[in-house]
Amino acid sequence: MHRLIRKYWREWFPRLPGYQTFVLRLNRLEPTFQTIGAVLADALAAQHTPEFDHLVDSLPVMLARHGHSYGARVGREVADAGFCAAKKTRFHGVRLHCIAQRRGGRLPLPSQVWLCAASHHDSKAFIQQQPEVPETSLFGDLAYPTPEIISHLKEQQTRLVAPRKKPKGKELTEAESYYNRLVRRIRQPIESLFNWIEEKTQIQRASKVRSTDALMIHC
Repeated sequence: MHRLIRKYWREWFPRLPGYQTFVLRLNRLEPTFQTIGAVLADALAAQHTPEFDHLVDSLPVMLARHGHSYGARVGREVADAGFCAAKKTRFHGVRLHCIAQRRGGRLPLPSQVWLCAASHHDSKAFIQQQPEVPETSLFGDLAYPTPEIISHLKEQQTRLVAPRKKPKGKELTEAESYYNRLVRRIRQPIESLFNWIEEKTQIQRASKVRSTDALMIHC
């Protein structure tokens, strides 16, 4: 905080003290922050304010992996070969897409779930589905900020929030890097949701599925 203020907001704080004094003053304010937080929490609870925003991401459901994905034929009506960047894995299967409401201190609450072939980029799958997400902020990864998606959400008065892409041949500024860390931290609960689903169901491991109907039941 002290470094950020000193670098970007110094004209607003001409009498900014040194770092050690700054930290000492913050520590003295800790009981005040607790009191303010309690008052705000009570006010939000009394208003029954809907909690936070929405998150979007996809989860691979793998019928076959690596070299086995090239000749796999199970579920060809809905499944094909694709690449999971998060796991750095080529696979044959489908992607399970999820839009979920972010909730404080709990796993996100899924509101829309759909399937598409593994080869479909997340942005293509989103546009094909045309999900309704009115009047909120939707947090996604680098796959989602395309003109088509932004236009689709703007019609619903919804704002897309995603990390900034690194310019070709350049580095992100310190402010852009900090922004990206904040977005990833806000998006982290949907990763926790997917991990919880995998732990309970092993949905990603579909190697024993032998037909399209079985794949749909598995999902």
